[in-house]
Amino acid sequence: MMRKIKYTVAILLGIFTINSCNDNDLELSNPNELSPETYFKSETQVQASVNAAYANLQTRGLYARHIFFALDNMAQENKGNPQLEGNKKPFLDFSFDASSDIIQFYWETCYLGISKANFVLDNEDKINALPSSILSQEKKNKFLGEAHFLRAYYYFLLVPRFGDLPIYTKQTIVGNPRSPKDEVYKLIVSDFDFASKNLLSKSVEDKGRATKEAAFAYLGKALLYQKKYDEALAAFSKVTGFSLETNFYNNFMDETEHGPESIFEIEYDEKLGVADKWGSDTAGDGVAESTLRGQEYGNLGWYNVYPSDNLLDEYEPGDKRFGDTFYVPGSKYNNGNNTMTAANFSSSEGLRRAGWKKYQNYYKRTDENLDSSINFKVMRYSDVLLMMAECESLRSGGVQATAIGYINQVRARAGVPLLATTLTKDQVFTALIHERKVELAGEQVRFDDIIRWGIASTQLAGTGFKAGKSELWPIPNRETSSNPNIKPSNNNPGY
Repeated sequence: MMRKIKYTVAILLGIFTINSCNDNDLELSNPNELSPETYFKSETQVQASVNAAYANLQTRGLYARHIFFALDNMAQENKGNPQLEGNKKPFLDFSFDASSDIIQFYWETCYLGISKANFVLDNEDKINALPSSILSQEKKNKFLGEAHFLRAYYYFLLVPRFGDLPIYTKQTIVGNPRSPKDEVYKLIVSDFDFASKNLLSKSVEDKGRATKEAAFAYLGKALLYQKKYDEALAAFSKVTGFSLETNFYNNFMDETEHGPESIFEIEYDEKLGVADKWGSDTAGDGVAESTLRGQEYGNLGWYNVYPSDNLLDEYEPGDKRFGDTFYVPGSKYNNGNNTMTAANFSSSEGLRRAGWKKYQNYYKRTDENLDSSINFKVMRYSDVLLMMAECESLRSGGVQATAIGYINQVRARAGVPLLATTLTKDQVFTALIHERKVELAGEQVRFDDIIRWGIASTQLAGTGFKAGKSELWPIPNRETSSNPNIKPSNNNPGY
């Protein structure tokens, strides 16, 4: 716990060295009138600048509130109860447009994170010029590696949502035109590659910071998304020293964060302060160390959404993950002292079959509140195993039995029958579609999976999804009205 506290306090230091955005051009300014000429003089200053780039991951534009609604709703893992807010409902039927505040906040907080990372990278020479008595070369490399990792991570959040993007490799964001997504991926791959060569390993790095293994995992994922299966598999093979949690639910509790399966997490700890939570849409400043995920999804909380029948019906009989992913009538909670009843799943439209259990605090208490400290495990080793299976199955000369072996590691923990090693390539792909759906439910990965696999029109039939349009989000109005190089007429198809 102490290592996590040190990390978060350092983020707070970063707040006072790098300011929030200017609404017009997203250019970062410094409230204390510090400049690179008077800054980057100590390890504390370098670390605080890097930490400021992490803070945008915790905003309401991303993991504090909006990202899980948008992606889980589009994937149809959720259905909405009547009280679901109006700005979130359009992600269930794909009726959102360029006026969406959720899309605007997502865009802006990612680009602010990129600009903060670029602030560090713009001053690489000053950082490297520090004497080793102040900052060792290993730490210089790892701080620069973190900045590259975070820039790549934000771009990797953006490119599946918007396609072609403005690329900024300097701190000031001045209104660049969109570059082809292939060029964006080149930057992402380059950044993750740099990070993989300079970051520290999980075994020695502070909890919550990017590591060498996380960089390799995301490098592999970025290559997989480009169908570069051999290169992706080579990157994944360097994600070593991890194992699956014996207890699947350990991945989603507060007390078991940063376990053997965890590769990268988005940090929260409400004990460190939550006063600025409602003002943290994009800037990543202030004290906002909590996520609303528990209250929003909790069937004893606001219960704004509930698991869809389509998702619930995907689980095989006896799959242990079902009981660790969902609460149903008869489920135990509050350390086993209470039992869910049918009435705990009621809405004005009637009873629901289930509520979400992942990332809920009911396992240890009787209700949710506005704050949750449970981290988001955005990269788990089981995800890597399934991506390795995909690469092995689809690459030229791939061995299906090897791919099946990766899948079976995940299935063995779930207590479901292992797949036969004689499955064909098509059968392995069908198995992967199923396995990723049940293993990673509610973890904001399925929509991107079905888009990149080209099966969204079938999987989302009858939802409002329109092929050729709904794969991407529109560039938000505030960007097209302020950026002279991106006109409303240059928006994504259909918007």
